[in-house]
Amino acid sequence: MPVVPVLIVLGIALADVLGGSGMFWLPLLAAGPALAASTNGHRGVLCVGFLATVLGATLGAREAGRELAAVLSALVAVTLASALASALRGRRERVLAAVRSVAEAAQHAVLKPIPETVGPFRVAVRYSAAAAEARIGGDLYALVPTPHGIRLIVGDVRGKGLPAVEIASLVLGVFREAAYDEPDLLAVVARIERSLARNLGPDDFVTAIVVGHPRAGQLEVVNCGHASPLLITASEGVTAVEATRPAPPLGLRVLVDEPPCLEILPFAEGDQLLLYTDGVIEARDRAREFYPLAERVARHVSGDPEHTLSAVHDELLAHVGGRLHDDAALLLLRMQDGAEPVPPASEEEEGWTAPVREPEGRGDHESVPVMSRTRSVAFDADGGRRFAGVFSSGAGR
Repeated sequence: MPVVPVLIVLGIALADVLGGSGMFWLPLLAAGPALAASTNGHRGVLCVGFLATVLGATLGAREAGRELAAVLSALVAVTLASALASALRGRRERVLAAVRSVAEAAQHAVLKPIPETVGPFRVAVRYSAAAAEARIGGDLYALVPTPHGIRLIVGDVRGKGLPAVEIASLVLGVFREAAYDEPDLLAVVARIERSLARNLGPDDFVTAIVVGHPRAGQLEVVNCGHASPLLITASEGVTAVEATRPAPPLGLRVLVDEPPCLEILPFAEGDQLLLYTDGVIEARDRAREFYPLAERVARHVSGDPEHTLSAVHDELLAHVGGRLHDDAALLLLRMQDGAEPVPPASEEEEGWTAPVREPEGRGDHESVPVMSRTRSVAFDADGGRRFAGVFSSGAGR
């Protein structure tokens, strides 16, 4: 029932009766069917138009002649035009609903939902696309359990819109396949790089961080030109995990000779790792101030990743005034308390050997930089490695 248009028509008729102004108010009766066209179907528009025409004819009966005929003709014309517009709007809405359902299915296929608990981790994700009415843009993320441990990627495609979505889907497809096939995390990155080299344009690239959890107590991190993740620990608070040797974004490897390096990050129970895209740290408020992510994360950090990200995401939207101008993704990973260790798969069980890259010609102990800090690398008497430092392209550093 078009209540508001009917009330408008009745209000105009009442004003005409009380004012005794003859034909002065009657042309405004056309506002009723015109408004109904934006909120109701064509039947509702015709009902409001019929009511307006009857009232117009009744109230204008005192004024015979061409003026009344012109008003009634205008009411009929507006009613018919509004009914047609309402029918076309309804048809477009049905088509849009069908297209949106297909788009949502495609979006779920590209950015698959991540469970709250994956292996020993609790995970929370927040994603906001800059394009209006879109749920996916140029930012990407994925987390997959594999025979080689849990692996995840967070990345940012240069550009926006459909071209960025196409590249994002390509990266995620290659990552999901390579994460299962390749025992070495650097080999996963190399697979993505080779695929992008065949498919990207000369000005396209993707910044990304690829993370692996091959065994309990540590994470493997490969940073390809992406924003540094934030490590959250009880002892050190929130610290940025700077790459020991920065690598270029994916798709730009041909411009440099040096491949990316594999960083080993200690990750104990209760530790958290926040990965994000530049749409978060480059978000500005009205004073053109950037969003201070590390400071705000430290303020809202808790044992529940979902609660932490909800608070950070809400504050981010408030910082920019409710609308982001770039795609923004946040993924928070927390090692559960009391999580059972995840042993590496054996060669007999999985058909692969855990990647061990041992520096040649080194003593029993040597200090190497790991995440801008010094860690001890110890080797057993038989050459077995207890703890690994930073590696790149198959050679120890």
